[in-house]
Amino acid sequence: MNLLASLKHHQDLLWILVMRNIKIRYKNSSLGFLWTLLSPILLIVIYKVFLSILRFKIDLPVLVIGIMGWNFLSMCMGDSLYAVLGNANMVKKSAFPRIVLPLSMVLANLVNFLLFLVVVCFYLLILHVVSGLALPGVTLIALPLIIVTQLALCLGVSLISSSLNVYFRDMEHIQGIVMMAWFFMTPVIYPVSQVTSKFGSSFQILFFLNPMTGLVSAYRAILLNLPFPSVGLLALSAFSAWIILLVGLRLFDKLQVRFADVL
Repeated sequence: MNLLASLKHHQDLLWILVMRNIKIRYKNSSLGFLWTLLSPILLIVIYKVFLSILRFKIDLPVLVIGIMGWNFLSMCMGDSLYAVLGNANMVKKSAFPRIVLPLSMVLANLVNFLLFLVVVCFYLLILHVVSGLALPGVTLIALPLIIVTQLALCLGVSLISSSLNVYFRDMEHIQGIVMMAWFFMTPVIYPVSQVTSKFGSSFQILFFLNPMTGLVSAYRAILLNLPFPSVGLLALSAFSAWIILLVGLRLFDKLQVRFADVL
């Protein structure tokens, strides 16, 4: 409650930093913010060509939605390394809740994610008109809950990464390896069914302990009107995401005490 009260008191600073992070991403770019909409369109075209050449056994909409969910996490992880380290002057000279720095970065990436989602929805609508792809049904009402859960996950891992990088400058190299392994452990470029058919259904519990497995599966089920994994498996992924947020909050709170001394 103290944290929420502090954030509310500094909401103007939070808003300024969110807008600054969005502007920095497209600084000195000719197209500027238009890249937020153009990037997912180009991504769809590239993967369309890629799948047609290699005859990869996954439908393009399934792949695009997997990439969409993964990109949100990947962008947050990449930016988190310098969320605190890149604002050393602010940390040393100003009194404000340090969590504002990684939080503003995650919220800026949330804006990019939501615009990516809009482009994907238009893409799915075109497929509905052209090829009769089923449109999302009543399960669409669960989409905000899935987004909030991923937001919690992204904030949790960003708090962990941004705080540890202040003390251990090797985090950039360690994180690169971790993210590569995490990517291949997440059903981004393959369907969940491919894993369960190869390793058996008993492997599902371990597979869904990865919060991104449940999130990517839920995005696909909602947007493509596909069957949901069992409630228990989705709950397991959601539980993992929120636990990571709690761990991130606790770690960040413990390490932020000496940020100004170390930076």
